[in-house]
Amino acid sequence: MSSNALFSPFSLKSLQLKNRIVMAPMTRSFSPNGVPGANVAAYYRRRAEGQVGLILTEGTVVERPASSNDPNIPHFYGEQALAGWQQVVAEVHAGGGKIGPQLWHMGVMQEHRSGWTPTQPFEGPSGLVAPGQPKGNAMTENDITDTIAAFGRAAADAKRLGFDCLELHGAHGYLIDQFFWAGLNERTDAYGGPSLPERSRLAVELVREVRRQVGNDFAISLRLSQWKQQDYHVKLAHTPQEMEAWLTPLAEAGVDIFHCSQRRFWEPEFENSDLNFAGWVKKLTGQATITVGSVGLSGEFLAGFAGEASTPNAESIDELLRRFDRGDFDLVAVGRALIVEPEWVEKIQAGKAEGLKGFSRETLGTLV
Repeated sequence: MSSNALFSPFSLKSLQLKNRIVMAPMTRSFSPNGVPGANVAAYYRRRAEGQVGLILTEGTVVERPASSNDPNIPHFYGEQALAGWQQVVAEVHAGGGKIGPQLWHMGVMQEHRSGWTPTQPFEGPSGLVAPGQPKGNAMTENDITDTIAAFGRAAADAKRLGFDCLELHGAHGYLIDQFFWAGLNERTDAYGGPSLPERSRLAVELVREVRRQVGNDFAISLRLSQWKQQDYHVKLAHTPQEMEAWLTPLAEAGVDIFHCSQRRFWEPEFENSDLNFAGWVKKLTGQATITVGSVGLSGEFLAGFAGEASTPNAESIDELLRRFDRGDFDLVAVGRALIVEPEWVEKIQAGKAEGLKGFSRETLGTLV
């Protein structure tokens, strides 16, 4: 199938993209003490020069004492870190690209393999790192209010620094997702409850504050997943009706784009339909969606980061184009393939799939 459709322009509010390909956020841990340097800026510029339509940065944490479990994950607060991000924006724009930061709070996490720990205990809805496993503090309502304000400040800084959009990380078992998930959210106050819409209150309030800070014309993306790093088989929404009840309030609060994370994008979300997660979300909300999950490579990304090598997978590109052509989603995020190959987009456009590189964990040791 022709990949021409992927190279059509896309416009939504502050986003004016030359094609439909997005660099997915991928943690790289090359920002000592939370400060992205010239090497990080050059890394993103190479993807812009390689014709990626939109770059979404690796997760960058908001200003809470235990928002990160890794000293080399970038911050999105503080004079030095923000100056580093301003340089990233400048380099990407100079390379002809568009970029948005992914704003992040990790929630209750295991300690980093280095042994580093934050200055205060990890925090989450109920202090659990997995169902039945305490590992941190249950957040007070003051903690929640301060966290929402921290996301708001980061959003305002993103717009001030010249980013083209922003993304909120609400997936993969991190803080916002921990509130969604009944397995980690045992609260009995207004931020918990038996239903998914009740457990979505933090996310809805957070999106509203971010929207207030950036105005109506700045594009906001929200990354979501059914699966969790703690349990691949979890589903937050078991039916289309549950999914609609979950996501409609988030769209009304200000989400323009839902970034729908799957381990494999071709897997159907519900029975009796081959629509994937992004396809269902677009159908139910009417909002733009990004699909992601093993685009262009064999294997899936968690196994890849754990050490399983992946090879180029041309058949997955054909399946992607089939779904894109029928309107299932608007944008396509590519992860590991763009870690190893800044020119991946150009090769796809030129029909040079036979020259694509595979992925191995060793690649993570350098910023190619």
